[in-house]
Formats: sequence, structure tokens, C-alpha cells
Amino acid sequence: MRVAISAENGLGLESPVNPHFGRCPYFVFIDVDDQSILGVRSVANPFYNQHQPGQVPAFVHEQGANVMITGGMGGRAVAFFQECGIQPITGAAGTVRQALEQYLSGKLQGAGPCQESIDHGHGFPQGAEHL
Repeated sequence: MRVAISAENGLGLESPVNPHFGRCPYFVFIDVDDQSILGVRSVANPFYNQHQPGQVPAFVHEQGANVMITGGMGGRAVAFFQECGIQPITGAAGTVRQALEQYLSGKLQGAGPCQESIDHGHGFPQGAEHL
């Protein structure tokens, strides 16, 4: 399984989690087998300065990720990730390592629209289910 986590910098597992997947400077991609870390790779976000809806989920999909962990994302983004076959997970904080450990232990699960998304009317589309 490959897990992607939004990050503030390129320091891998020690990077702080960035609170928003679309505006993060880096993604850390972690290959995991059961509870073992097999590999870690930091990649600069090519859409850091500006992105159109769906571009970041498509990029994360191209990197082979099965899971996207971040602090928050809007309802449309959740739907884009799900369409790409990627499980979106929100509510992450701390370091990339801490977020990964929380996810692997089952303490970090599911995704919902962030407050900013709700305030702007971009929550989940009517009838859409979230995790």
C-alpha cells in the first residue's frame, strides 16, 4: 500500500503535516506492508502555487497512492480522490510519522469537508456519502 501525506517540507517522516492537501508544498509517499515502512519519498507539489479542481488528486493517483492523509479538504476534493480510487483521510496533525502511525493503528479514519469548504458551500454534494 502507498500512503500519501501532505507535508510542510521535504524531510520525509519528520515533516510537519500540512493542514491542506492542495496547498501543501510537498507530499510524502510511504510504502507500507502491514505495519512495516518499506520506503519513503518526498515529492514537491507541482500545483503548490495554483491548481484546478481535480489536478492534485490526479497527481497523487499518478504516484500510485491508495490513501491520502491530510489535515483537511473540501467535499469536492473528497469526491475526486474517491473517483481516483484513493481513500481520503482528514484530521491529521503533527508529523508525517505521527499521522501515519495514527492511520495504521485505526485512530485516524474517514474524511469530511473542512470548515472553510462548508462556509463556502463546497461541502459534500447532496446524496454523496463520505467515509
